[in-house]
Order: sequence, then structure tokens, then C-alpha cells
Amino acid sequence: MPDISLDFEGQTVITTFEVTPGSAHDVLDLLTDAWDHVIRHQTGYIAGAIHLNDAQTRIATYSQWRDRKDYQAMLRSAEMRQRNREINSMCKSFEPVMYEVQAVFRG
Repeated sequence: MPDISLDFEGQTVITTFEVTPGSAHDVLDLLTDAWDHVIRHQTGYIAGAIHLNDAQTRIATYSQWRDRKDYQAMLRSAEMRQRNREINSMCKSFEPVMYEVQAVFRG
């Protein structure tokens, strides 16, 4: 499970996928398989999660990596390039963005 804290020194990546209600679960299946069989086994991977909005028009993934280079190496692997082409073909768009934690609020 991701642990969000101000002292995290790794790389956080949030990716949003724009999908249709008809393709949302197919994309979820592809993402879940990629995370289960490839992504979580990559060097530098720490944790991640996949989210689907109520309207089934957006999927968001959240991942934490030891270093930006580890995330980029995963993206450049032949396995993930092939998987991302398939995922992209089922989405209106998808955009990975690298972030740094600025504030954390706990209840």
C-alpha cells in the first residue's frame, strides 16, 4: 500500500486514463495484469494502486518508485512498451505525470 509522506524521497507517478464506460473494465483488466505480472516486480518499485471513477470514464494509477530512473526503465522495457500500446489503443488518452509530495493531511 502506498505510504504518502513528506519525507518520501523517491518518485511518485500519477497516471490518468480517459476511457469509456464500455472499455473501462477491459482497460482495468489490462492494467491489473500489467501491475501483477510486470510492474510490481521491477527494480525500484515500492507501491501502487489503481482507481476507477464512478462514471467509469477515468482510471487513475498511483505509483511510488525508488527513483525516476527506475520508473523510466520500466516504461522502456519491451514488455511494457507492448502492453502500453495495447492499453493506449483502448483509451481516449493517457498521461503519466511525475509529482513530489507537498503536503499530507491525516484524520
